[in-house]
Amino acid sequence: MGPDYCNNVELASFHSTSKGYMGECGYRGGYMEVVNLHPDIKGQLVKLLSVRLCPPVSGQAAMDIVVNPPVLGEESYAQFIKEKESVLSNLAKKAKLTEDMFNQVTGIHCNPLQGAMYAFPQIFIPSKAIEVAKAHKMAPDMFYCMKLLEETGICVVPGSGFGQREGTYHFSCAFVESEADGGLSVFLYDG
Repeated sequence: MGPDYCNNVELASFHSTSKGYMGECGYRGGYMEVVNLHPDIKGQLVKLLSVRLCPPVSGQAAMDIVVNPPVLGEESYAQFIKEKESVLSNLAKKAKLTEDMFNQVTGIHCNPLQGAMYAFPQIFIPSKAIEVAKAHKMAPDMFYCMKLLEETGICVVPGSGFGQREGTYHFSCAFVESEADGGLSVFLYDG
């Protein structure tokens, strides 16, 4: 994007042990990098972070492995690469399966999934349903998600909480491989 862009844009990046390819759910550890943050905002951020408790030791240890993985020549390198490639390959297969499954459903469109274990498909809600949702004082995608839960037991999160483009509707869900039958399950993503 060029040096002028990079030198002027405020940017925050986040990564955690549970949301990266390592998928170590439950290990509370992560990091954040901020670039070009306004000094007043940075001061408030430092103040906020200073009053928090530290993550558990296990989360800190897991984060150390995330940022310092084994390197070529180390004893565990071959096993690490094998496991990493297996995890990434399985995630890619599940992502493609999820995308294809959603795109077979009338009224849903899912763009190619990239990274993590989350899908954010667009839902096309009929205008009559949008009117009913508004009559219930609900965002149309929230109304859709509640009806989906009530009628099928499937629980997803409405996209309106993520700042979607005006006039479009989405939901968020997590997908994982079912260990029992090798199939695919969609679970609630609770943010």
